[in-house]
Amino acid sequence: MERTTRLVILARMDGTDATSARQGFIKKLRHVPALLRKTLTYDRGKERAEHAQLAQRLAIQIFVADPHSPWQRGTNENTNGLLRQYLPKGTDLSGYTQRQLNAIVHRLNTRPRKCLDFATPLEVYAQLRHPSPVALGT
Repeated sequence: MERTTRLVILARMDGTDATSARQGFIKKLRHVPALLRKTLTYDRGKERAEHAQLAQRLAIQIFVADPHSPWQRGTNENTNGLLRQYLPKGTDLSGYTQRQLNAIVHRLNTRPRKCLDFATPLEVYAQLRHPSPVALGT
């Protein structure tokens, strides 16, 4: 989830190990403009073991939340709640295709958000990627 636009990105991974996580992050995040790809905050877990390679490959800074401190990742925790509407806790994700994950992402990214003045994450993301020219003299 990108913090400025609230854009959700889901990557299907072949495993739950650090290499699969790194490859999944790189595959999806390399398409996000560098302006919006400055930091990544991990939860605790074995998937972060290759964080140095990920940081170097994507030129980002990586932070790790303290144990039992969900408030350090508030926006992410809220996004997890939204995802649970489609993927209840305990769901076996290995049966989902990238196409199915993309359908969930589309629903979340086209949902107006109060924190975005009721714009959708896709609208805000598109505006940041391709800002409209400012009218001169007004």
